Amino acid sequence: MWLLLFGVLAYGQPKDVVKETPEIFLIEESNDAFAGGEWFQFRIHYGFINASYASLSLEEKEYNGEPVFHAIGIGRTVGFARWFFKVEDRYESFFKKDVISPVHFIRDIDEGGYTKDVTIDFDESNQTANVHDKKRNTRASFNTKPNVQDLISAFYYLRNHFDTTGIKEGEFVSINMFFDNENFKFKLKFLGHETINSKFGKIKCLKLRPYVQSGRVFRESESLTLWVSNDKNKLPVKVRADLAVGSIDADLNAFKGLKHSFRIEIDE
Repeated sequence: MWLLLFGVLAYGQPKDVVKETPEIFLIEESNDAFAGGEWFQFRIHYGFINASYASLSLEEKEYNGEPVFHAIGIGRTVGFARWFFKVEDRYESFFKKDVISPVHFIRDIDEGGYTKDVTIDFDESNQTANVHDKKRNTRASFNTKPNVQDLISAFYYLRNHFDTTGIKEGEFVSINMFFDNENFKFKLKFLGHETINSKFGKIKCLKLRPYVQSGRVFRESESLTLWVSNDKNKLPVKVRADLAVGSIDADLNAFKGLKHSFRIEIDE
């Protein structure tokens, strides 16, 4: 489900899974991994059975007179799976173009009757997040950590600032995140390089492991594996998850508007 791509972060990072590590593999300057007009879609499936599709689009816009990127993530169950568990998820993030800092975040979801309709306004200068829960008609303000990211902006931040030139297998990168009225460290472990077979051909990838909370959805804290293209795009190619009720995969199904050429390996 959509949980695999972005909602996985919503279930939190486990406490004390790994030691606190400095962000030594995050570079200050952007390497411009993406541009407005980018769009890609994932097919999420149990074996050969399609469960849902999820897409993420990016456009250049203005928010309160400031130039920003506007990312929209949409996920929904399809076919047979929709009869048993209807999902209609929509995530949006408005974030600054120059430093990838979130300004406004939207979470509007319906997952089998579990609903949320929340907006978050980030005040970077005062390090606060102003949360409006539309369903409960409540407002609250929370302190945030430096260089904080929301659920969607974190994805773009890592694509632009994750330096893989010096990182070694088994080492970690971490960033500050704010979600569900809570600050936490999102930790990502580098597992090495691997070539993935896809519908487009063979793609050289970076193999990564986001650390997730076990018990609620995932079997263990190391149940999720992510492969991203080992090129300037750092495009997600595959996600695999071992859940409490089985295993599912998410595979890149379609894409357009990439800023850089997408390299496909050809067998000789």
